[in-house]
Amino acid sequence: MKKTLLLLLFIVITSCYQETAIVVEGDFTTSYANEDESIPVIIKIDNKIAGADTYEWTFEGGSPSTSSKKDPGEILYNKQGIYTIKLVAKNVDGERKEISKTVTIKEGLNIEFTHEIVKSNYSPVEVILKNTTIGEGLTFTWDFQDGMPSTFTGKTPPNVVFTTPGNHTITVTVSNGFESEKQTKTVTVAPYLVSLFSYEPKFEDDDYEAPVTINFTNKSASATNYKWTFEGGNPAISTEENPTVVFTSAGSHEVTLEAFNDKTTQVYKSIITVLPDTNLRILTNIKLGINSAHNNNNVGAMFSTVTRQSYKANEINDQNSSLIDIVFQGLNSNLTNNRFISPDQANNYGFLALKNAQSTIFINSQNLCNCGLNFTEGQFDTMINDTPLQSLTINYSAAGAQEFGLTFPRIILFKTQDGRKGAIKIKDMVKNGTSSYILCDIKVQKQ
Repeated sequence: MKKTLLLLLFIVITSCYQETAIVVEGDFTTSYANEDESIPVIIKIDNKIAGADTYEWTFEGGSPSTSSKKDPGEILYNKQGIYTIKLVAKNVDGERKEISKTVTIKEGLNIEFTHEIVKSNYSPVEVILKNTTIGEGLTFTWDFQDGMPSTFTGKTPPNVVFTTPGNHTITVTVSNGFESEKQTKTVTVAPYLVSLFSYEPKFEDDDYEAPVTINFTNKSASATNYKWTFEGGNPAISTEENPTVVFTSAGSHEVTLEAFNDKTTQVYKSIITVLPDTNLRILTNIKLGINSAHNNNNVGAMFSTVTRQSYKANEINDQNSSLIDIVFQGLNSNLTNNRFISPDQANNYGFLALKNAQSTIFINSQNLCNCGLNFTEGQFDTMINDTPLQSLTINYSAAGAQEFGLTFPRIILFKTQDGRKGAIKIKDMVKNGTSSYILCDIKVQKQ
């Protein structure tokens, strides 16, 4: 009887134990720290498992790779990919639950690309692109402003050609499916090749009478080399950027400039007309003031046939004083006592002495000089070359140097220190108080 009771009690106790066994239940969740899915990525684990006594975590590709903690915290991933997180939860009652989840780790974005121009940046410009961006699972979208092609999708773009001068952007947009980044570089295309030049004669050759020395100014754009051809010039050919050329014969001379770069060439032409040599410099409407006008710096009394300028007292310096070859003396505002004097005698006639002054012979009165000269106003007006001057004998004489009064038109002859002969035609005498002056034209030999 006792044995029977003990057996019944064991059965009851065993039945009660099986009914109260603890079940392992629940789940865990994962989340991206800071919502950042690009490497480096931190995955947070939120364990909501109940009824377990032990936990076996396996983090494929993660750090740490395993854990036995209930709450393993944060797992670091440094490589792109899809990884499995596995949990085996158990308890002492022999209950067990296994859960697996996957996390997607996206590649980080660190764009690296270079561009290299083939040959030069003269149009057309070909650009080689090298994409060295590291990562898997990335997409690349390229935009080439005004380029050919204009767009491309893929990691390795083809060479791109830009033809329009100016700045052009190359933009690549890289995406890992979670986020996108852009990087832009600029390609500058030089202006189209243009062959162009201007020219200017030397100061003493500005009348374009042969021989003419001309300075050429190259105004070409986007050129690296030049070939000049000068018809009738010396030199006849030049590769200088800005050459100087002498044209010795009268006529029309064609000048050709061929401009080059490593992509193309262009030609520009112009005609230069050289006139016959008259050996005569014609200067018109020259004002020469009386002494007071000069010394008061109102109207200059001194003139240079070399610089073709008149000078007031305050304009004379060590550089131009030796170039002055004409000096007018007017004693009063009524212009009743006038004469042209040699520059080296200026200090004897109410002017300051000129440094390194020239000696010029003047014939103020052809009638009184008794030197056989009779150069008329008509001869002056019709003179188009120096032939009428060549036969003149101009020597100093006191009679020829004497002053003249208020009489015009009037012809004054002169010979400069370097032997050039000339004539001055006084065509007006303007009374203006201390600023009175004469108005004249001058014709003088050039050499």
